[in-house]
Amino acid sequence: MPNLGPAELVVLAVIVIALVGVAVAAVRAGARPSGPLAWRSPGLLPPVSADLQHRVRDLYAENKKIEAIKLIREQTGLGLKEAKDLAETLAAGRPLPVAPDHAQPDLASRVRELKAAGRGEQAVFLVRGETGMGQAEAERFVDAIDVADAAGEA
Repeated sequence: MPNLGPAELVVLAVIVIALVGVAVAAVRAGARPSGPLAWRSPGLLPPVSADLQHRVRDLYAENKKIEAIKLIREQTGLGLKEAKDLAETLAAGRPLPVAPDHAQPDLASRVRELKAAGRGEQAVFLVRGETGMGQAEAERFVDAIDVADAAGEA
């Protein structure tokens, strides 16, 4: 190792201090993991209210995708990619990832809920996405689910 003089040691110390400062600033700023699946990990998806979910679906139905993504970012603090992924998940009627301690309603219950809200087309998308059924088969499945059963369960 070459001998370092006082000037070189000072420069090296300044670089190390700067790197430590950047790392501390990132931690204090609440840096989150990023990437397409980061928000899907339990505990990283912020709470998404039913109202926000409905508003996003309505905006997508009106072909206002950018407004839906902006709304998610404002309400949740998610990054652009994560908000876009979440908006697409909601628009397709797919279930949100949940922590293991939260029970996910079964497919039929979610279809009933969508049908009761007048979202039959989204119910078909949900069934197709979760089962791999074709369009006609998923429509028959959704039609076979009785919305009146939901009132009896409540």
